[in-house]
Amino acid sequence: MQAARAQQLTIEIANKGAVSGLLLRPDRAHAAYVFAHGAGAGMTHASMATIAEGLAERGIATLRYQFPYMDKGSKRPDPPAIAQATVRAAVAEAVRRCGDLPLFAGGKSFGGRMTSQAQAKTPLAGVRGLVFLGFPLHPAGKPSSERADHLESVEVPMLFLQGTRDALAALDLLEPMVKGLGSRATLHPVKEADHSFHVLVRSGRNDREVMAEVLDAFAAWVAGIIERTA
Repeated sequence: MQAARAQQLTIEIANKGAVSGLLLRPDRAHAAYVFAHGAGAGMTHASMATIAEGLAERGIATLRYQFPYMDKGSKRPDPPAIAQATVRAAVAEAVRRCGDLPLFAGGKSFGGRMTSQAQAKTPLAGVRGLVFLGFPLHPAGKPSSERADHLESVEVPMLFLQGTRDALAALDLLEPMVKGLGSRATLHPVKEADHSFHVLVRSGRNDREVMAEVLDAFAAWVAGIIERTA
């Protein structure tokens, strides 16, 4: 399936300026995913492009976008209120441009957590589910599950795509947390992958194979949600 070239967007945030976005919509798309970057790298990072292009190959359109601090070249993430307002603006833009498609939201690490926080406060209009590409359950070396407390207020289905070597999500904390969310949450552990889905040579796999697993699991879950909610 051929993906269209990414279209550059300007996304207006209510009373807070604007940020950049990239819309990639393949022919015969059957779903759309609005996703934000992690704390240290923006929407044009190679990993973000790989995700967008890989999802396009699987029939899923994407709208990826910057948080204001990243557009300004700052290394300090925005306060949650600004980040969450950006999430809402990006979702609203996706509804305008891909409103004919079932809509999902989420992101990598920080971007996914800001999306779930926004959803927990007030449901994102039109969003059928959240997909986390490495949920940052806790800082590296400081195991805790407090960052997940707000997920109790998220009522849409959630998919956690998580490496088993993720230093920001100890499995002995992540697994019971996901289980505690009941039927709303699904965990897909990616064997031997770290927070960025990189694997060691001794794993017998390479990063390309791991990303194919991640995106296949993503696409299959989305298809299942669409079928259940049709």
